[in-house]
Amino acid sequence: MLRNAPHLCAPLAIMTPCYEVWEVPYYWAGLKLYDLIAGRQLLHLSRFYSANQSKFLFPTISQTDHGRSLKGTIVYYDGQFNDSRFNVALAVTAALCGAAVLNHAEVVALHKDNLTGSVKGARVHDHLTGEEFDVHAKVIINAAGPFSDEVRGLAVENMKPLITPSSGVHVVLPDYYSPDGMGLIVPKTKDGRVIFMLPWLGKTLAGTTDSSTTITMLPEPQENEIQFILDAISDYLCVKVRRTDVHSAWSGIRPLVSDPSLTNTANISREHIITEGPEGLVTIAGGKWTTYRSMAEDAVDLAIRIGSLKPTNFCVTKDLALAGTADWDPAFFTLLAQQFIRMKKTRSGKVFPGVMDTSISHHLSCSYGSLAQQVAVIAQDEGLGKRLAHGYPYLEAEVAYCARNEYCETAVDFIARRSRLAFLDTNAAAKAVPRVVEILATEHKWNRARRKLELKSAFAFLETFKASKNTQFEDLKH
Repeated sequence: MLRNAPHLCAPLAIMTPCYEVWEVPYYWAGLKLYDLIAGRQLLHLSRFYSANQSKFLFPTISQTDHGRSLKGTIVYYDGQFNDSRFNVALAVTAALCGAAVLNHAEVVALHKDNLTGSVKGARVHDHLTGEEFDVHAKVIINAAGPFSDEVRGLAVENMKPLITPSSGVHVVLPDYYSPDGMGLIVPKTKDGRVIFMLPWLGKTLAGTTDSSTTITMLPEPQENEIQFILDAISDYLCVKVRRTDVHSAWSGIRPLVSDPSLTNTANISREHIITEGPEGLVTIAGGKWTTYRSMAEDAVDLAIRIGSLKPTNFCVTKDLALAGTADWDPAFFTLLAQQFIRMKKTRSGKVFPGVMDTSISHHLSCSYGSLAQQVAVIAQDEGLGKRLAHGYPYLEAEVAYCARNEYCETAVDFIARRSRLAFLDTNAAAKAVPRVVEILATEHKWNRARRKLELKSAFAFLETFKASKNTQFEDLKH
C-alpha cells in the first residue's frame, strides 16, 4: 500500500507505555521480534524511551496509572492510510484498467441455470434511478462484507451463516489529545481490552470496542460504548477527557468469519475465507484492509479456475500504482501552493482571490496525489475555492471534481466516502451539507425535489454520529 499509493499512506510511530518494570523487556522483546519478522519491509526500528523522553514525544501521556509510575515506553512503527480516498482510488484505477464500476446498486436476485443450478447472472436494482437490469457472467464474486450471507441467501436457502458481525465504535477528539506523528496503544487495559489513540487527519482517533451486533446499514454507537472509550483513555492521559470534546463518534461493523457458536467476537480470527457454492458463485468474507489485495487475488484465482477463464497474464496488482501516484512526491503540495490561487465566490456573486495555503495544498496532495492539480484548477478557474467548513481544508472544488471523476452521486457520498468530514466533525459536516448539495445539484442537474431529498438523507445520516454540539463558532464572529 505504501508503494502503490504513497500519497495516501505513511508510516506512523506508535507508543506503548510501560507502567510495570517487567513490561519494558516484555514489550521490547515482542516488538523487536516484530521488527525481525518484518524483514525488508520494516518501516523503522522500534526502540525504548525513558519516561522523560516519552513525555517530550507525547506530552499528554500520564506519568502514573492507578498508583504505578511510568517506567518508559516502546515505540514501534506501522502504516496509516486514508481509507475513504484509498477505496475511491481503487475504483477509479479499476475503471481506468477497463472495469465497469457502478455504485448505489444492489443485487436483488441471482439467476441460475435451469438444468445445472449454477449461478449465471444477477438482477441489479439501481437505487438512484429505480431501474432494474440483468447482468450475466461465468462467475460472480460475492464480496458484500457484512451482507455476504444475505447475498448467499439469494442462491441457497437455509445455508449456514459465515458472518459473525462485530461492532467497533470509535470517537474523534481534538488534535491536542495526541501529537502529530505519534500514536498511543495499550495492548491490555485493566479489563483486558486494547485501546488506542492515533493522530488522524488533523484530529485524534480513539477506540475501540469489540462486541456482537446485528447487521444494519446505519449502525449507531451507544452512549455507554462512547463513555467506555473515554474512560479507558483517561487512565493514560494527564489531560481531562471530556464528553464535550467528542467531535464525532460512530459505529462500524466488522464482517468476521467464524463458527457461529462462538459468542466472544474479540477472539474471532481476522483472516479471510473463500467459499464456492453453488457453482458459479464465489464468496469471499472476513479479512481486513491491509490484506485487501491478496484477498482479491485469491478470489480471482478461484474464479479463473472454476469458470475455466483464460487470463492473458498473471496477477499484476502487487505492483500496480493507483490513480494519482504517477509523478507524485512528498513535496508535490509546494507546487500547488506556488502555482495556484483559490478564487472564492460570495453569495452576491463577487469573486475574490485567496492563497492556496499549506494546510489546503497538503490536504489536496495527500488526498488526490498528482490529480490534485485538477482540483486546484477548478478552485482557481470556476470560483470554487472556498472552504466547505471553518477550520477544515476541504474545498468546494472537491465536490465538483468528485462528481465529475469519482462517482460522487449524493451528499453523503462526499461528506463520508470521498472525504472524511462527517467522521471528523459531525457538526461541521452538517453545516457544509447545504453547499455540498448546491454544488452537486449543479453538476448533476437536480430538480428541487431531489435537492430536498438529499438534504433530508444527509442530515438523517449524520444523526447516527453521536457528537457533542460544538458551540465554538456559533457566535458567527468566525
